[in-house]
Amino acid sequence: MNKKEISEIKKQFTPDRCAISKIALCYVDGEKNKVSVTAGSFSTLEEEEQFKYFAIIRRVLSSSLGRSTLNMEFSLDQEETGTPHDLLMQLNASALEDNGLLDKFYDAVIAGYDTAENYLIVTIHADYDVPGKAKDNSEMFDASEEVYSYILSAVCPVSLAKPALAFDAEANTFRDRIRDRIVAAPVFGFLFPAFNDRSTDIHSLLFYSKKADELPTDYIDSVLGCALPVTAGAQKETFAELIQETLGDRCDFATVKNIHDQLHELTEKAKDSPDPVMLDEGDIKAILEQSGADDEKMENFAGRFEKAAGENMEFNAGNLTDGKKFEVHTPDIEIRVSPDRTDLIEQKEVDGRSCLVIPVTDEVTVNGIKIRDI
Repeated sequence: MNKKEISEIKKQFTPDRCAISKIALCYVDGEKNKVSVTAGSFSTLEEEEQFKYFAIIRRVLSSSLGRSTLNMEFSLDQEETGTPHDLLMQLNASALEDNGLLDKFYDAVIAGYDTAENYLIVTIHADYDVPGKAKDNSEMFDASEEVYSYILSAVCPVSLAKPALAFDAEANTFRDRIRDRIVAAPVFGFLFPAFNDRSTDIHSLLFYSKKADELPTDYIDSVLGCALPVTAGAQKETFAELIQETLGDRCDFATVKNIHDQLHELTEKAKDSPDPVMLDEGDIKAILEQSGADDEKMENFAGRFEKAAGENMEFNAGNLTDGKKFEVHTPDIEIRVSPDRTDLIEQKEVDGRSCLVIPVTDEVTVNGIKIRDI
């Protein structure tokens, strides 16, 4: 799924567009016991409750594609009878009306999520009457092409509210507040099947993880049963290793800054695109060559790429550079500038020593104190 397709589904979670038919809830305590299991029509919920669930659902459909939100695919053997994929297919086909299937699903979540916390499993079923598209890309609501039926599930921590004093109107005094159990934002969740090319794709799903670099591998294996994608953090580490191994003793400040600038330019040009910028072996090689890597260092690049990243690996350009800052670290100093102002940092030799030089203006503060003269 791309950003436009995620946004299209996300827009359905409002009172006037809502197509949720069923909501199922399972409250699990820290000892893996099902404390409460309920299911019913979403439309019967109070409006305020609906808004709270809308917020949870929208979080799973994060627009941070390639980081918190990942496209995941099933292989043919992962779609056989008796697999997690088979259970997801049955759940979706049942529209969450089969309590036996829901119980199997909850058991899979509990088996795959090892935590001492209480948590709530929120699962919804919805039917989206996909509108057709006119030549100008506008929606044609009277020209539906298909009904996209899907389930979306989220795992949300449940914790006690912080102790505090609260005003008791009847007693006209302040008392210790009753500590309710509060449902927090989801830590992970998924949408199945995927909505690829604005159509149902049972061979894929969209996965969300609050911690982009810490995927819940046991949960994915038990509940989803599909291959693990390479996380954003792992992509960045692999890319750094590849650059260092390729450049060797020529891995200097100027070359690395040039690499950053090229990556930043690529992501900026594509920021309005629905798809992330993906870089294969050829793209990475071109970036290195354009950043100043000499021919000698690039001779064995293909071998280094396969060793570090594996065959046919693609990197999400947005995962390789921080779009909000450019950082330089030493054991004692940290320099941080806007990613489009790397020109403010230069490497120069001063008094026989290699230094990073930063020009200063009359707008310098130290610990919040404006400096008049430097």
